[in-house]
Amino acid sequence: MGDKSAARPGPRAVVQKIDQRLTELITTRYPDRRQRPGYGRLAREISEATGGSISSTYLWQLATGRQHNPTLEQLDVLAEFFEVPIEYFYNDAVADQVRDRGVGGTASEPGTDAETGASELLRQKLAEQDVQTIAMRAGSMSPALRQQLLEMMEILDPRPPRDEDQQ
Repeated sequence: MGDKSAARPGPRAVVQKIDQRLTELITTRYPDRRQRPGYGRLAREISEATGGSISSTYLWQLATGRQHNPTLEQLDVLAEFFEVPIEYFYNDAVADQVRDRGVGGTASEPGTDAETGASELLRQKLAEQDVQTIAMRAGSMSPALRQQLLEMMEILDPRPPRDEDQQ
């Protein structure tokens, strides 16, 4: 009997990656623990820098692993603030590439690599109302239900998402 959970990380593993990676970004951006802002100040800095909204409580919940269903919108705001591709939060290969070139918040010029292109495509798609609706509905689902949704989407359209301009 094949165990699918061995081949694909479960929702809990993704949440653990998000909290670890968010903490890594905060620590890298503010290396001096005494100068590191609290979640309230950090949430204000994120909102001012990106125009996005994130509460201090939600930020704390993500960083401590207490939030189990971060929305794409919230991850996008964090990715923009810390200057990393959104995939950094859940893709090991992308996270390794970001670390190799210096974790977010240190880049002075926009990247042109594949991850940056994918992040830009994601931002464009999130601007579409139907994509926002799907993302918001998925964000309120249980991790098991989201996994079922992903499996259904894979059956309906097995091709990986691509930049429509490159086809």
